[in-house]
Amino acid sequence: MQHNEHLRNVAIIAHVDHGKTTLVDALFKQAGVFRADQQVDERVMDNMDLERERGITIAAKNCAVTWRGVKINIIDTPGHADFGGEVERSLSMATGAILLVDSSEGPLPQTRFVLRKTLEAGLPVVVVINKIDRKDARPQEVLNEIYDLFIDLDASEDQLEFPVLYAIGRKGVAMNALDDEQKDLTPLFEAILSHIPGPVHDPDQPFQMLVADLDYSDYLGRLAVGRIMHGTVHAKDTLACIGEGGQARPLRATKIQVYDGLQLAEVEQATPGDIVVMAGIEDVTIGDTICTRENPRALPRIRVDEPTVAMRFGINTSPLAGREGKIVQSRAIHDRLIKETLRNVAIRVEDTADKDAFLVKGRGEFQMAILIETMRREGFELSVGRPQVILKKDETGAVIEPVERLYVDCDETFMGVVTDKLAQRKGRLLNCVNNGTGRVRLEFSVPSRGLIGYRDEFLTDTKGTGIMNSYLEGYDRWRGDFPSRYTGSIVADRPGSAVAYALFNLEPRGVLFVEPGDPVYEGMIVGEHNRENDIDVNATKEKKLTNLRAAGKDENVILTPVKKMTLEHALHFVREDELVEVTPQSLRLRKLELSAQKRYQMAGKKAKS
Repeated sequence: MQHNEHLRNVAIIAHVDHGKTTLVDALFKQAGVFRADQQVDERVMDNMDLERERGITIAAKNCAVTWRGVKINIIDTPGHADFGGEVERSLSMATGAILLVDSSEGPLPQTRFVLRKTLEAGLPVVVVINKIDRKDARPQEVLNEIYDLFIDLDASEDQLEFPVLYAIGRKGVAMNALDDEQKDLTPLFEAILSHIPGPVHDPDQPFQMLVADLDYSDYLGRLAVGRIMHGTVHAKDTLACIGEGGQARPLRATKIQVYDGLQLAEVEQATPGDIVVMAGIEDVTIGDTICTRENPRALPRIRVDEPTVAMRFGINTSPLAGREGKIVQSRAIHDRLIKETLRNVAIRVEDTADKDAFLVKGRGEFQMAILIETMRREGFELSVGRPQVILKKDETGAVIEPVERLYVDCDETFMGVVTDKLAQRKGRLLNCVNNGTGRVRLEFSVPSRGLIGYRDEFLTDTKGTGIMNSYLEGYDRWRGDFPSRYTGSIVADRPGSAVAYALFNLEPRGVLFVEPGDPVYEGMIVGEHNRENDIDVNATKEKKLTNLRAAGKDENVILTPVKKMTLEHALHFVREDELVEVTPQSLRLRKLELSAQKRYQMAGKKAKS
C-alpha cells in the first residue's frame, strides 16, 4: 500500500453554527484562491438560497486549495442531524477530519453525531476550538469535554492522540497554544499536512472509484462525484459501473474534472485518492463502483442510517389548485421526488394506494421542510400531510419507535414548564446540571414524535432564550399515545373572500390565519380554535345594512394583525385529518375531507364504532 503524499482529503465536521463555513472562507483567502482585490461573499460555500437565508449548510460541498505544493480537498459537511446522509457520504471521500467546537458551547449533540460517524470510519481527527475571542469562552473546560466525548464514543488510542488548535475563524487565525501570537491559519495547514495522511492506494490494483455524490449539468448531463480508491483514470476510458445488484454495466467517461478552488478544472487523467467529477455516465446511483471493464470489482457500498420520519406528498386538490404554480401534475411531482433520491441518499420515495400521492421517508421534519420549500420555489404546487414517525417491531413482535436524546439549555425559571411539557410528550428526564450561572442543562430521552412541533412551543415557553438540540439514540418500546395538539381548528364552511366584519366576530373564538380579502373555500382552516373541537364558520359573512343610520353605527373594525405561518409551523400544526396546501406564493391549511357534511358523517360513524 502507498500514500499519495501530494494530496489530502479533509472533511470539516461540527455542530450547527460553530463556524465551519466561515473557517473555510478564511482557508480560501489564505491559500490564494481569491485575488487580492476580489470581492467575495461571506460563507461562499453556502451557495443555495435556502442555506444563505437560514444560515446553515444543507448539502455537503467540495472545494480544493493548494498549500506548499500539497492539494487539500476540503469537504464542508452539514452539522444538522437531519442531513446526516450528507455527512456519511462526505466521510466516504475523506482521509481525515477537522472537528470544530465552539469555545463556549462545547460539544453539542450534533458534534457527537458527526464525530461518531467519523470515528466509526476510522479517520484521524484534528480538533480546533473555535471562537476563543468570545467573552464567555472556556477553552480548557471545552477541551476536557471533547476528551470525555472521544472516550464515550470508544475512540482508539491513535484517535485519542489528536492535535488541538485554538482559532478565531472570523479573523482567520489559528494557534497551537492560547498564548501564541495571532497571525494566520498556518498552524492549521501544518496540522492538516502532518496529522492527516495522504489517501492510501494499492499501486497494483486497477482503477476503482466509489460514487459518493451525484450532480447534473445542462451541458454534460449526469455527473458522478467520488474518490478514486486505486489506479488512474483517463478521459475517454471504457469503464464499467457496478450497481446494487452486482451487475457490471459498460460506460465511457467523456470528461473528467477535479476541484480547483471553488471551480472544476478539466484534466486528462486523475490519480489515486483524488476527488473527481466524471461526466458521460447516465445510469448511476450513490454507492455504485466505477471500475475497469476488464477487471470489474465492487467496493463496499455507502450505508446510511434508516429514515425515521415519513410524510405524504400529493397533488393539490383544493378549489384554488393551479392558480399560483406552474407544475401541478402527480407525474411531475413523482419525477421530482425520484430526482431528489438520486442526490440525497437519506430520502426514499414509495407509492401509496392513492395514485396521486406518494410516501416520502427521511431523517427528520426539518429535512422534509427544506425539500418542500425547494420544490415550491421551483414552481410546484402540492399538498403534504403531517410528519409521522416510522414504527418498527422487535423480535418479540412489540412495537418500537425512534427515541431521541435531547439536550436543553435554559434559564432556571423555565425549567418547570420545559420538564412538564416534555413529560406530557412521554419524555424522561435523565440528567440536570446547574452551573450556578442562572442557567440549567437538562438531558431527556424523548420519542421522536414528541419533538415534532415542539421547537416553536419551546421557544415561546422560554421567551426565545432556550437552546435545544437532539440526536437519534435508537429505538425503544412504544411509550403510549399523547395529543399532538390541545386545540381545534376553525374551518370555513363556504367559498368566497374573507370579510373583515366576519373575522372581527370570529376573533374571540381563537387565533386567525387569514386577512380580509384572502380567498377561502369550504374545508379550509382559517384559524386555531380556543377549545379542543373543530368549528365550521362563515368567514365571508358581511354586515346586514339597515336603512337607519345612527352616529357611530358604522364604526371601523380593527383586527388583530395576522402572524404569517412558516412552512415548519404549518407542518407541525396540522393533525392527521389535515393537510398543508403548498404553492409558490401561499401556504394554506385544509381538511383532508373538504365537505363539512361528509366530515360530520365520518365523525358520526366513528362515534358509533
